[in-house]
Amino acid sequence: MATFLYRLGRLAFRRRHFVALIWVALLTLAGVGAASAPPAGNSSFSIPGTEAQKAFDLLEQRFPGMSADGATARVVFKAPVDEKMTGKLNKAAVEKTVRELRHGAEVVSVADPYAGHAVSRDGSIAYASVKYKVSGMELKDSSRDALKQAAQDARNAGLTVEVGGDALTAAPETGSSEVIGIGIAAVVLVITFGSLLAAGLPLLTAIIGVGIGVSAITALASTLDLGSTTSTLATMIGLAVGIDYALFIVSRYRAELAEGREREEAAGRAVGTAGSAVVFAGLTVVIALVGLSVVDIPMLTKMGVAAAGTVAIAVLIALTMIPALLGYAGRKVKPAGEKSKLLGGGRPAKKPGRPNMGSRWASFVVRRPVAVLLLGVIGLGAAAVPAASLELGLPDDGSQPTSTTQRRAYDLLSEGFGAGFNGPLMVVVDGKDSGHPQKAFAEVGKEIRGLKDVVAVTPATPNKAGDTAIITVVPKSKPSSKSTEDLVHAIRDKGADIEAKTDAKLLVTGSTAMNIDVSQRLNDALLPYLALVVGLAFLLLIVVFRSVLVPLKAALGFLLSVLAALGAVVAVFQWGWLAGLMNVQQTGPVMSMMPIFMVGVVFGLAMDYEVFLVTRMREAYVHGEKPSQAVVTGFRHGARVVTAAAVIMIAVFSGFIGSSESMVKMIGFGLAIAVFFDAFVVRMAIVPAVLALLGRRAWWLPKWLDRVLPNVDVEGEGLRTSSAEGKEDERELVRV
Repeated sequence: MATFLYRLGRLAFRRRHFVALIWVALLTLAGVGAASAPPAGNSSFSIPGTEAQKAFDLLEQRFPGMSADGATARVVFKAPVDEKMTGKLNKAAVEKTVRELRHGAEVVSVADPYAGHAVSRDGSIAYASVKYKVSGMELKDSSRDALKQAAQDARNAGLTVEVGGDALTAAPETGSSEVIGIGIAAVVLVITFGSLLAAGLPLLTAIIGVGIGVSAITALASTLDLGSTTSTLATMIGLAVGIDYALFIVSRYRAELAEGREREEAAGRAVGTAGSAVVFAGLTVVIALVGLSVVDIPMLTKMGVAAAGTVAIAVLIALTMIPALLGYAGRKVKPAGEKSKLLGGGRPAKKPGRPNMGSRWASFVVRRPVAVLLLGVIGLGAAAVPAASLELGLPDDGSQPTSTTQRRAYDLLSEGFGAGFNGPLMVVVDGKDSGHPQKAFAEVGKEIRGLKDVVAVTPATPNKAGDTAIITVVPKSKPSSKSTEDLVHAIRDKGADIEAKTDAKLLVTGSTAMNIDVSQRLNDALLPYLALVVGLAFLLLIVVFRSVLVPLKAALGFLLSVLAALGAVVAVFQWGWLAGLMNVQQTGPVMSMMPIFMVGVVFGLAMDYEVFLVTRMREAYVHGEKPSQAVVTGFRHGARVVTAAAVIMIAVFSGFIGSSESMVKMIGFGLAIAVFFDAFVVRMAIVPAVLALLGRRAWWLPKWLDRVLPNVDVEGEGLRTSSAEGKEDERELVRV
């Protein structure tokens, strides 16, 4: 592989005009496609095969035109102090609002609070339910504007009015912190390279790669039903890996220049060596992201595949566009150690024998491996303690900031009708095979009323055929609580008895039940997914390192960093530690997709550092150095760059903590803290300590396995051999 990539790097360096033209053309093509594509819809949390999804599908058949998965809104009214919603003027204002809402082009129905008994017992609060034909993200702006205007008209009449539900769903906003993250990345690159031009190359190529990836996602969003969160996460991951991959190749290029090689040769060798590590690091990230498809949640699968595509583009750009741009830069990119005139006065490189910070740190770890190992493991173990209290769930309006109208509507409904009113359960009774459907409907209502944690059960609403009915159940507890989850399971457990008595089938659905099913599917899939991703990456790393213990150590270190990161997420988002600093206005359960998504992304990124750092160590070991000295050599060449890469990733991920979307905020924080733990504790401390303790055993590989495995030559040994042969040929020509 190293030889092929070496040739590719030299070709891109020589044919830089052609390479640059191709990438600019691809960016333009993707941009045009994105600009002309219809807007994306909202990827739902549908899960094929779950009870909640089966109930939705049944409703579509038996209640045509009902739009079971359409957007909903609850317009909540509160009367002024010492007044009632039943007062003449207040009632007139509400009825006027209901009439305005019914004129909406996408509105299916609007429930009058006074006709539907939707007035609180004390008469201070009432609500009107609005049902739409399409999902929240598919609603036209005119429908949202009409909803907001109707609410404002009621406010003008003297009422307090708030709007809840998914009808006001909008694309998440990341705010200025994302730009700050990129700015920090730029500063780190300038410090690392000592040159504005060299620092600008990784940023430029990463932005181009993300531009192509996100534009392609936008262009295909409507066709493939990709939600807005998909492009946000692709941006997050694409920026991080795009900058890092380019950073490693530019760093190796400068190191090759420092050894006296010509620029084209240095570009070829940089792509042949560091590029090999980029390919395998990118493969681990792609495996982790594409592996999300085993969870069998369409939304998560699409997010993973889209992000994986952006990572693949980042790898290709690093291998081709970076050497092309280095060709354009010429002598403006200095050898390693030299500074530009602007930033360092053009001072020359330091003496090659002088140890840098990375080699001094590695020497310290090699001398005291046991102490460093124990300190690192105990520290991560302490950070992981809160993970034992992990509670999983999916966000509802109760997790929104208190400044939003959705959250205020949630609080008003809880005040007037109880917390469970924000997450009613929809029980679908299929009586098609029953001889007495009406009797079956009544029996279901009776059974549910006898269950614990039930506040209200509405009479059955049958369809026109009279063979299927909907019963609404209002829990006592809030939607995301354990009590509501237990109630859903209790109702479903009654299904077998109901079917035995009446031949009718009972299904529980609604947004609350769907969220519970999503969480359950994610929990069930976590271990199989972990086994698949870690297993495939383990095999890949055996090929890269030609060792059994090094990949095993890499996987165990990853598990430590993920558990510690989950502990930090629980402490902030569930317990509320530093919640003010993170602008977390509402604590609660951790999103159920967080653990599995963190496992997927962090594993790929953790293997990046493993590959980049340890391949340098193996390169030194293969070329004759002792194991302990190889560790120091690996850190001398790789520690500074890996540190810069980690700081950049942390900065980019931290930029998404400012998002208005709780899911993006939590994932940004989780990935940032996981990268911190993995890079600075696992890879910088635990890895060299373990390798120092193992010595030569770290690179042990059974002979039979050594014969079977392909030799991918990540260390670039083939380049050294070909170089030596080339020099011998030159000497022969001179003699002749």
